[in-house]
Amino acid sequence: MNDTRNDPARFQPFIEMIAAHAAAMPANVAFRMEDNTLTWQTLFDRVRSVARALVANGVQPGDRVALLGPPSLAYVECLFGIVTARACVVPLPASASADTLATMLADCDARMLFGDPAVGDLLLTSAPGAASTRCTTVRFGDEGAQAAEYAAWRDRPTHDLPLPAPQADDAFNIIYSSGTTGTPKGIVHLHGMRQRQAQRNGFGFGPHSRALLSTPMYSNTTLTPLLGSLAHGGECILMRKFDAAHFLALASRLNATHTMLVPIQYKRLLAHPDFATSDLSAFELSQSTGAPMDPGLKRDILDRWPGRFLEVYGMTEGGVSCFLDGRAYPDKLRTVGVPVHDTDILLIDEAGQRIHGNARDTTDPVVGEIVGRSPFMMAGYHQRPDATAEIRWFDEDGRMFHRTGDIGHIDADGFVTLLDRSKDVIISGGNNIYAADLEAVLARHEDVQDCAVIGVPSVQWDETPLALVVLRPGARIDGETLRDWVNARLGKTQRVSIVEFRNDLARSELGKLSKKALRAPYWAKASA
Repeated sequence: MNDTRNDPARFQPFIEMIAAHAAAMPANVAFRMEDNTLTWQTLFDRVRSVARALVANGVQPGDRVALLGPPSLAYVECLFGIVTARACVVPLPASASADTLATMLADCDARMLFGDPAVGDLLLTSAPGAASTRCTTVRFGDEGAQAAEYAAWRDRPTHDLPLPAPQADDAFNIIYSSGTTGTPKGIVHLHGMRQRQAQRNGFGFGPHSRALLSTPMYSNTTLTPLLGSLAHGGECILMRKFDAAHFLALASRLNATHTMLVPIQYKRLLAHPDFATSDLSAFELSQSTGAPMDPGLKRDILDRWPGRFLEVYGMTEGGVSCFLDGRAYPDKLRTVGVPVHDTDILLIDEAGQRIHGNARDTTDPVVGEIVGRSPFMMAGYHQRPDATAEIRWFDEDGRMFHRTGDIGHIDADGFVTLLDRSKDVIISGGNNIYAADLEAVLARHEDVQDCAVIGVPSVQWDETPLALVVLRPGARIDGETLRDWVNARLGKTQRVSIVEFRNDLARSELGKLSKKALRAPYWAKASA
């Protein structure tokens, strides 16, 4: 397998890719948002202008510069301008609370923040202030006063300023994986890794392709295909916010060839009344990630959605990458596919020992935690050596793998089946919700004695957080009041849907909370 380290001899920074496309096809569209476009030449010019403006503002190589807002062409300019200046881009979740954003800004010690007023003036002013960092804010966007303000900042005379040459081991981005009440973990990807990841073949990106993306810009679900499309000279169509009817209309009108969606989006698209009359015949490759997909939904996609379909299993941290090609392997729809792109996957037991023997025996499959190693792995968690050490596992030859926390088995053909998520991540509408964050807020209420948050079936979101609570003796609070109290202290995508009261919670003989037992009745009822 290829070494996971960057090879400077093969390194091509993204600004060089943009420059090459601008020279070869200057008038071709690189990015589109509604009726507004960026050609390759305009993108090249504006990215360099952003980079020079950053340098003029004192941004140094290695500094962190944050982005907060929905997808926009200005967002794209800033993203690539930041890395062209050898700074590290930190895309922040627009749905997070001000306290969470302040924690992230402080953790990365952001030098600057580009903020779209669409997230709200209060958020743009309170989060940087609460972070108590050196962070200064530039408002940006594609329309209105913020567009003019941003353009004036970007286009001020800085043409004589030299730009630093990006290096393979520069931090390209920090993506925060979780954290509402605890310290968020910032996943650091290097420029060289992102370049090699983007230039992979097999997805069919090229000057003819048009990738339609509708997930948030802070998500790897968006960044990975966006970077892949750019690397190969394709057009990338961005949606400010997902809407099933608008997605279908755009895909039909613009002849979209590629997309990356989460399962709930496929479900909504297939159920929409416009689906049957939408022309999706141009689609060459549609991918799904973010959560395991129900086999029935996969069959529906194969029956009704044109083109190749890939289910992608992996982590933002990297190390594990499995693809299920649904049309090629229709008998494997209950799996998440096979390891690809030089990925090596093993199973380990509860003691952290590698499982040998009949791990691929179909008659009596061995179950274990999935660990993986690939050329596309994070450098580590930002300033979190403890968390970085925790995710890493080394085999007998000293090779480093990433622990997924997912429990599964591998069949005789090498296909991976997921059985459970030991991390207890709730995946609602494609968003990762960490039960521990919600439980920490619940535990702060004076009437709560014990609590657990689990994911239960949801028609609207696939899965939704349910809080099981044991009240203190004498407490009189009702479920709706407690739910509202908790949700007021959480981010928009982390809300508890229901609070149920219990006399006690199911725990193991060692006193550990058995969430599998707590979840079982809800999922059994849904599958009945």
